[in-house]
Amino acid sequence: MKKYLAFDYGASSGRSIVATFDGKKIELIETHRFNSDPVMLNGTFTWDFLRLFFEMKKGFQKTFVEHKDISSVGVDTWGVDFGLIGKNGELLANPVHYRDTRTDGMIEYADSIIPKKDIFNATGTAFQKFNTLYQLLALTKAKSPVLDIADTMLFIPDLFNYYLTGKKCCEFTITSTSQMYDPSKGTWAKDMLEKFGIRTDILPEIVPAATKIGNIKPELADELGIPSIPVVAVAEHDTGSAALSVPYEQEHSAFLSSGTWSLLGIELPKPVINDKTRELNYTNEGCINNEYRLLKNIMGLWIQNECIRNWEAKGEKIAFKELDQSVIDAEPFIAVIDVDDPSFFEPYKMPEKIQEFCRKTGQRVPETHGEIMRVVMESLALKYRQAIEGLEEIVGFRIPALNIVGGGTKNRVLSEFTANAINRKVIAGPIEATAIGNISAQMIAMGDVKNVAEVKEVIKNSFPLEYYEPKNVEAWDAAYEKLLKIQGKA
Repeated sequence: MKKYLAFDYGASSGRSIVATFDGKKIELIETHRFNSDPVMLNGTFTWDFLRLFFEMKKGFQKTFVEHKDISSVGVDTWGVDFGLIGKNGELLANPVHYRDTRTDGMIEYADSIIPKKDIFNATGTAFQKFNTLYQLLALTKAKSPVLDIADTMLFIPDLFNYYLTGKKCCEFTITSTSQMYDPSKGTWAKDMLEKFGIRTDILPEIVPAATKIGNIKPELADELGIPSIPVVAVAEHDTGSAALSVPYEQEHSAFLSSGTWSLLGIELPKPVINDKTRELNYTNEGCINNEYRLLKNIMGLWIQNECIRNWEAKGEKIAFKELDQSVIDAEPFIAVIDVDDPSFFEPYKMPEKIQEFCRKTGQRVPETHGEIMRVVMESLALKYRQAIEGLEEIVGFRIPALNIVGGGTKNRVLSEFTANAINRKVIAGPIEATAIGNISAQMIAMGDVKNVAEVKEVIKNSFPLEYYEPKNVEAWDAAYEKLLKIQGKA
């Protein structure tokens, strides 16, 4: 029996999970769960990294009370964000959250220096204002004194790994989210970065996913009362880990990693960097084995979560089971929103933003919780259809089915809506996709499975799946036309 420890940090919560592997099946045991909420401080939206590291320490201690024989540990998080390390190894400032406003206008500013087409040709990365490129460009433009004294830039999971092992490196999948990686050269896009005036001397070595980077530092192991186990640079971007867990049943199927963000794409041997990919704003992100995901970033369950947070802040108690039933009971197709409209990107007052969008576009305004959530769920499903059609336009073949993985699979209403909207079979599961992918990379790195193909067979044997077939397709076709009209594309 082998055991592995995964730390999985999301945008609102994190957890430590132990996996046991008997040679055929994986079983998961959650040992610690905690909030990872960001903090607004003096007008800047930041991550409280010290608290997040404190929770990691608690996760180690709680895990080793029950599990003494852990083989390795790996960390995955969201993409793009980073910390800056000083020459003595100190964290110079709390990492800034990707939803902070400091990158407003940075895409346009970058375009004034290097045309967007050239940026895309160099990186294959979609234009999102939160990309690491625009965060560093904002610091450079503002002549940040913190950037001036920085010795090393590390993405969030690499920052955790540094404080665990003392090793400074950036893992491939997380690096590929930055819009600073050149897939044709397999390294940082330094020529482009130097034209922006961004320092390249702070960028460390890039290592492949499933790389053992070192052991937990003896002094930290002594502090926590744990052994100095190996630390693996897993597929550190949470989407990269989630994609590793997808149990495909049909060739050319797409995947949807469903959580705070919805990441919908297809896995390919090489990036697709051409005018069509750029025009449709799809991105190429790294996978294990240096392969790629061609995908679309979609706003995801962030909108639902923000609505719930808003209602609870007013003293209401929201139960997911009751909320789901209210969605089922609500009248269908009273309105459609474009979930990627910029008005939904920033936090606070989300129900009012949805109502204002409907009012502005001449639609019936949803009033009840059920109506608002039904509009959100229907609109997400329709956006998934648009993303699949865009993928098909780029790759030139039909996508027969969609595999949904991640926490969003618990939302059966959304899975049903998605099958209806895309008029294709939906296979949902596994739920704990990110942690499973994290652990799978550790199993490969430690030599306990041979390769990705073998680990996917283990996953198929280990976790149940749910299947959804399309229904009421004509009504969903009409709703899709409504979305296209709102976007000015019909």
